[in-house]
Order: sequence, then structure tokens, then C-alpha cells
Amino acid sequence: MQRFLEASIAFNKGAPVLSDAEYDALKLRLKEANSPVAMAGPRCSLRSQRVYSDSQVDYLRMTLLNVPGALVGLAACFLLDDVSGFRVTELVELPEPYSLLAVWGLVLPAIYLVSAQVTGFVLKDSIILKGPCPNCGEGNVAFFGTLLTVEGEADSLDCSCPSCKSPLNFQRKARTITLIKD
Repeated sequence: MQRFLEASIAFNKGAPVLSDAEYDALKLRLKEANSPVAMAGPRCSLRSQRVYSDSQVDYLRMTLLNVPGALVGLAACFLLDDVSGFRVTELVELPEPYSLLAVWGLVLPAIYLVSAQVTGFVLKDSIILKGPCPNCGEGNVAFFGTLLTVEGEADSLDCSCPSCKSPLNFQRKARTITLIKD
């Protein structure tokens, strides 16, 4: 982050310390890490003559994608408890330090593993990006990935802003939203 800030200041002073390729790679790494230093709002590019803004991962929606898998994991735990004659419940009802270890060391990791497997089976290579429309500033959301056997967008997604109806292009790798010229 410090290197990026120093490179930006040096470039603005007219004495760049990084090549364009090094700067772009560093900025992309910071965007992938969701660093607020590399994020910017809508702006114009003189090189490409396009209006664009940065997008970031929508962690709330990404977490919500795991809810069905967590419910399946919880249901599997209850089913295992019922089939085993309530042995899981007996583990949880042990005296204090042992019940805590059983819950946090066995039950919750097992539910997490089942949840991760179910979510990984249903959604492959998925990511949800969000960011402001370069035209009106309204928030936009894009899903990249595969749902079961239905191939979704992998690298680029064209959509329109729900507010101003402007055509937009989301780029997964670059984490940008570009206003498409008509």
C-alpha cells in the first residue's frame, strides 16, 4: 500500500518510480485485496476515452450464498444426531470445558465442511462484484461463476444500470465497471 501511494505521488510530480505495467499490477493486487487506497469512483480515462469506476467484492452477498449449504449441514447434523440415538446432543451436554471443545472442535467444523462442499458443488468459481454506475453513481451488482452446470460469465459481463439504463461492462479481473459507448 505504501509503495502504491509513493508511486502515485511520484507520478503526479512528473517523476514516476514504476513502469505503467508495474503500477497496474500493483493496483490490481491491491484491488483484489479490497484495499480502499486502490479504489476510486467514476472517472474518465484519457487513454481509452471511456468512463469507468472500480468495483469490489460484495462480501455480504457472498456470505448469503453459503446459507443454503449451512442449512444442509445443520440438517445433516440433526439427522446424524437422530440416527445415532442423540450422541451428538450428549457431546454438547458434557461438562463445561469438554462441551465447548465438542461444539467448537467437532460439531461446527463438521457443519462448515458440509456447507463448503454443498456450496462448492452448486457454485463453482463464483464471485459477486459491486460498484457505482459510471454514469449516475447508483450501485450495481454482477455475478460471475457457474451455477450447477449452467456456465455463467467468466471474465466480462455486459448489463445495464437499473437506475439510468446505461449499458455497462463489468470486468472480473480488472475489477472495473465501464460505461459502454452507444
